[in-house]
Amino acid sequence: MDISVSQLPGIGQKISLKTAEEDMLVIIVHHTGKRELYFFDDAENDEADFAMDLTPDETREIAAQLLGATYQPVGIDKMRMFKRQIIIDYITLEKKSILANKTIEESDVRNITGATIIGIVHGEDVIAIPEADTTLKPGDVLMSVGKEEQISTLSKLCKGED
Repeated sequence: MDISVSQLPGIGQKISLKTAEEDMLVIIVHHTGKRELYFFDDAENDEADFAMDLTPDETREIAAQLLGATYQPVGIDKMRMFKRQIIIDYITLEKKSILANKTIEESDVRNITGATIIGIVHGEDVIAIPEADTTLKPGDVLMSVGKEEQISTLSKLCKGED
């Protein structure tokens, strides 16, 4: 990434960040604390594709998010280790499945397959960490975690394959 900083007399400072893909973000930091952000899909363009103004508080919040204050990605070495062992998959529950219209507890998914349902997308609703009494309905998308063979078994059950 190429970064250049220049002074804007009477205004503040201009910071330009140019990516390897030739995108560019320009930040104008005013003496008042106001920030203006300009996004360019092509660094050679004179006119921004998108612009926004931020207050100092909004700027700090974005910085905190970028720095990982609320989310820290797992290191690549750990991800490689997990990838060999753990799979997270989204599986659609078909009407003909023996799991349809049963609660998670009644379906006994964990004991039968070894996989765990960690979320359900039902239309516009999302259920994170569903309770055991949550009913599995046809069309639900089950966010599941497990080993490859466990996810494969759950996928077959969700499709109605025995």
